[in-house]
Amino acid sequence: MPALNCSGMALMQGRPVLHYTERRRRLQQDLRFCRQLARQAVRSLYQELVLYPKPGLVSLVDNGSHADMDASSFLRSLFALRHYFREIAAAGMAAAPFAQLKALAITAEQRMLRATGGINTHRGAIFCLGMMCAAIGACRAQQVALSPAAIRAMLLIRWGDALMVHATVRTVPATSHGLCVAAQHGVGGAREEGALGFPALFETALPQLQATLAAGRDWHCAKLDALFALMAQLSDTNVYHRGGAAGATLVRERSQAFLAAGATAASDWQAHALQMHQQFVQQRLSPGGAADMLAAACLVHVVCGAA
Repeated sequence: MPALNCSGMALMQGRPVLHYTERRRRLQQDLRFCRQLARQAVRSLYQELVLYPKPGLVSLVDNGSHADMDASSFLRSLFALRHYFREIAAAGMAAAPFAQLKALAITAEQRMLRATGGINTHRGAIFCLGMMCAAIGACRAQQVALSPAAIRAMLLIRWGDALMVHATVRTVPATSHGLCVAAQHGVGGAREEGALGFPALFETALPQLQATLAAGRDWHCAKLDALFALMAQLSDTNVYHRGGAAGATLVRERSQAFLAAGATAASDWQAHALQMHQQFVQQRLSPGGAADMLAAACLVHVVCGAA
């Protein structure tokens, strides 16, 4: 029988062993944390959905460049994904290998497709928000204070090598639009972003969110500015799929012009954004990868206590 120290905690070979009640209490706290994180992930996706005007993308106002989906499609998808974010956060907390995280993501994608009647509303978000939840869970398990830098470091320490392999292994034939675009146009897309620790999220979207808020503008403006910053830099496979290299160039140049004109600090920013929205709809352009990354940035921003 292990000896007891003065606090009543069991000692096993000189190391403290938690009593059953203490272990149970911690497990309950961890489960509550994962549930709260999952709710915040769903809220972050909703924060992206309600944003308007956002060129070419589905919102509560209109369907953007999409004839096959609308806001109700996204809401059904959000509801279907709520358990996935809790599960992958718990897996990250348990230091699960990447193969287990991938299996959870595949199951979540199947749930999404059943909920939407086969429409891909959130495939990219399943990957990037899922990895954020796993990394945040790992930080929790290691008692690392949450910050963007800590979350990114934990992601790369735990799963960086596996993400690099995931980015380089291509399915033949390609099984998604993103993989087809990567092969045709030589752009990395979401897999390359993951292998590099999501630079678009941590080096573009989050700094822009914070800069807009620091300038005294509201959360709505901060999200819009971050979205345009992402569109100006991200190699978005959704755009390449719909518009080819010419469409991708148009999205980058128009987004850069919006930012150069002052973004949401400009007096005519709404008219400028609406004009872009109409043009993107006419050309069927939809920067869905930027939208997914915006939602992930909203999640990281909020869980780190910055909003």
